Amino acid sequence: MLKNNFIAAARNNELQQHVFESKFKLKEQELNLLKSQIHPHFLFNTLNTIYGFALKQSTETPDLILRLSDLLDYILYQVNKPGVSLRDELKHLNQYIDLEKVRFEDTLSVRMKLDIENDEEQIAPLILLPFVENAFKHGALTDGLLLIDIVISSTNSRLHFYVKNTCNFISYNAGIGLSNIQKRLELLYPDRHDLNISMEEDAFIVNLEIYY
Repeated sequence: MLKNNFIAAARNNELQQHVFESKFKLKEQELNLLKSQIHPHFLFNTLNTIYGFALKQSTETPDLILRLSDLLDYILYQVNKPGVSLRDELKHLNQYIDLEKVRFEDTLSVRMKLDIENDEEQIAPLILLPFVENAFKHGALTDGLLLIDIVISSTNSRLHFYVKNTCNFISYNAGIGLSNIQKRLELLYPDRHDLNISMEEDAFIVNLEIYY
C-alpha cells in the first residue's frame, strides 16, 4: 500500500509539473504574440510620419530615420529581455514623442513631469510606450491643439504612470493597442499592477501603477 501510494504521489507530481510547464509555455507564446502585434502597430504610425516628410523632401527626413533606427534597435534587441532600466525606457519614450512633435508641428502640446528616485530600476520593456502611442493615435485636437499630459514617478517599490489626452468620444476607438498592453501587464505583473482607464468630458485618461 505504501509503495502504491508513493508511486501515485510521484505520478501526481509529474503530472502537476507537466501542467505547470504547459501553462508556462502558453503564457510565453501569448506574450510573444502580443509583442509581435505591438511592433507593426508602432512601426505603421512612425513610418507614416517619415513617409510624409519624404514626400515633401524635408531636410528633417534623415534625422527622423536616424531616430527610428535607434527605436528599432531598442525594439529588436531589448524587448526580449525580462527587464530594462527605467532610464532606457524613458529615453525611447522621449524619442517617440520627438518623432510625433515633428509630425504634429504646432498643433501639439506635450507636458511631461518626471519624479524618479532611481532610473536604474528595472521595468519590462515597452510597457509605457503603447499608452503614449495610443494618446497620439486616437487623440483629437481641441481648439486646434492635441493636448497630452504625462506624469511618471518612481520609488524603490512603485512606479506610477499617468497620461491624459484630448479626444473626440463620438469617433473614439482605442483599437487593439490597449487590449494588448492590458494582457501583457497581466502576464508580466500578475497581482502587481493596477490599471485604471477613464474618460472625462473631452479627455482620455490612463492611470497605471506597477509594484516592483
